[in-house]
Amino acid sequence: MASYVEAAQAEQAEGRTMPFAIRWLDTGRIVGATRLMHLEYWQGPLPWPPGARGMVGDVPSVADIGYTWLAASAQRRGVNLESKHLMLSLAFDTWRVHRVSLKADVRNLRSRTAIEGIGAHFDGVRRADSRGADDTVRDTAYYSILDSEWPAVREHLHRRLGLVEAA
Repeated sequence: MASYVEAAQAEQAEGRTMPFAIRWLDTGRIVGATRLMHLEYWQGPLPWPPGARGMVGDVPSVADIGYTWLAASAQRRGVNLESKHLMLSLAFDTWRVHRVSLKADVRNLRSRTAIEGIGAHFDGVRRADSRGADDTVRDTAYYSILDSEWPAVREHLHRRLGLVEAA
């Protein structure tokens, strides 16, 4: 766990990720983690090397959500939905990003169902995309939410979280 946290902090210092711990508010217990990652900065001159951080004060133009894990006790309790809502709100309402992407191993139906439940658009499958957690070559399902889609997705999330009354 120490190396996991150290890697997340190093990537944050480089402006490539923004990691979050997920905790129960009533107990303070940490029940998971997630990140805004693959942050790209489109302001100003193109950075070199590609993927390098933009100028000081820049905010990301696009981001991914990933590296999400939850303790078994926190699964299917709305924790993931609420944490995704908070991160999407930061990305779209504060940073004003153009797109947030999410992805999952094509075989991971639980993660894919959760991503679809958020309201993300299925973009397609990239075949032989990366090494899988089981040490095989995995295909990856890609999803996204665009800034133009965010108001409808936010409303959908608010209904699911009980933040507004269903019409």
